[in-house]
Amino acid sequence: MNITGQDLEAMHGHACDAAEFLKAISHEGRLMILCHLTTGEKSVSELEELLSARQAAVSQQLSRLRLEGLVSPRREGKAIYYSLTDERAMRILSVVYDMFCRRS
Repeated sequence: MNITGQDLEAMHGHACDAAEFLKAISHEGRLMILCHLTTGEKSVSELEELLSARQAAVSQQLSRLRLEGLVSPRREGKAIYYSLTDERAMRILSVVYDMFCRRS
């Protein structure tokens, strides 16, 4: 297989994109938030309760996930609800679940 310089350049760009995506989901708190969001939209207070975490910690992780384009917020009155917006995250979470969470 012959790989051209153009192919290598494209591979490098894809590797950088993949590394940034994986960094965004590689934090335990962010991963848990994403796992909870696979079952549907959740409010910040629901996520706090599910994670047994303080609002500041949850908000910080949600901010990073929002910055990466993995989740999107929706305001309803004083409550803010988050949902998954990136199909790649859903696909990766499915694989992670199968590898680490599914009982044999």
